[in-house]
Order: sequence, then structure tokens, then C-alpha cells
Amino acid sequence: MIIYPAIDLKGGKCVRLYQGDMSCDTVYNDDPSAQAHEWARDGFSWLHIVDLDGAAQGMPANHHAVRDIIKSVDIPIQLGGGIRSHAQIEHWLDEGVSRVILGTAAARDPELVKQACREYPGQIVVGIDALDGVVMVEGWVDSSHMTASDLVKLYEDAGVATVIYTDINRDGTGAGVNVVSTISLAQSTAIPVIASGGVGSLEDIKLVCEAAQYGIEGVIVGKALYDGKIDPEEALQTAAGG
Repeated sequence: MIIYPAIDLKGGKCVRLYQGDMSCDTVYNDDPSAQAHEWARDGFSWLHIVDLDGAAQGMPANHHAVRDIIKSVDIPIQLGGGIRSHAQIEHWLDEGVSRVILGTAAARDPELVKQACREYPGQIVVGIDALDGVVMVEGWVDSSHMTASDLVKLYEDAGVATVIYTDINRDGTGAGVNVVSTISLAQSTAIPVIASGGVGSLEDIKLVCEAAQYGIEGVIVGKALYDGKIDPEEALQTAAGG
């Protein structure tokens, strides 16, 4: 089981939102590259970065912060937020990002995603952000009118590296991962799934590890790490057993 510590960028700073609300943000670090270096030093093998401003604006916005992070660590990075064109995908992969996350583009431009999968095998991730079961787009403010299972079916044989499934109702709350919905999605596809949203304790990581048999390969952790509710060493030891 891979733990992906999250760095969400807003105005060049590390923040966490509450249920995706851009007006409900808490700043945790003014220096994202220092935060990334800390996570790498703690032993995490991947970083998960989201350009929140980019997601809201429809194009990447925190370029400098992302580049500084890339330079500061030597572990792979997956990046999402406002990446909605072939040029943007190519740009960030050339910059050194290991995987690009496509959310709005996955719902609205399937051919772009499929073409990217063909050109960049193993480097394209589909982000599925669901509110009450419905996939949300444009920084979680618009509905795609599709369910998570409907969306993932579009990419079953496209070569997507993994799917990130976020329960928006849980995101930033620490209320626990929606393991039931995540398992349900994982069982509906052969694509590996990463769980996201609501991780608040080591017990949540244990629950996700127990669900690995259903095709869940990782979990994204944000607020609980920043608040010290989850110790990195304990989390990694738990994940190593899953």
C-alpha cells in the first residue's frame, strides 16, 4: 500500500480545504518545497500535488511552487489541477512530474485522456471526485451528471495508470475514508484505485490496507499528517504490512 502525502497549493502555499470549499482553507506551510522535502525525508515514496487555483481557473496557476517542489525532492510526483490540454500534459511531464492527474478533462474530453495514455503509458491518472455519488468537475463546483462507475468505464482499456477516487463529503474532515464506495468502484474496474478524502487516523490507513485485495493500491493523506494526528513512521509501517 502506497501512502501519498498531499500538498494542495493555493496562492503558492500549502493549504487544506474543507469539503473542497476554496473559502474554507487553512494554511499549513508557506514553503511548499520545504514541506515536500520533509515528506521525502520522512520516507514517503510518492508525493501527491494539487494546484487548487489551477483547478478553479481551468489552467495551471502555481507553476513556481510546483517547479520548486520538483527540484527539492528525488521521489516521484503526481500532479493535478487545471491540466486540460495536451500541451499542459506534455509540459508537466517534461518538467519532471511522473504522473499527470486528469479530472475535469477525464469527464469532458475522453479522447484527450485516451490519446495521452497512448503517448505516455503509465503516466496518466484519472481523478474522480464524487459528491453524493456524482462526479464533480471544474474545481468541484460543477456536476458532470455521471457516476464514478460510469466515468471509470470509459477508460477500462485505455491504459490509465491508476484512478484516484475522492469522496468530497469526506475531504478535509478527518471523518474517515469512504471505504465502501471506494471498494465498490475498485470492484467495477481492473484499473488500480487510490483512496482519497477523510483520512483522520491510523485506523483509516489500516482499513484501506485491508481493502487492498479489492484493487485499492494507495491512499492520499493530508490534514491528518499536517495536524500530527498520524505519525509518518507509524503510517509507513502500517502501509508496509498492507
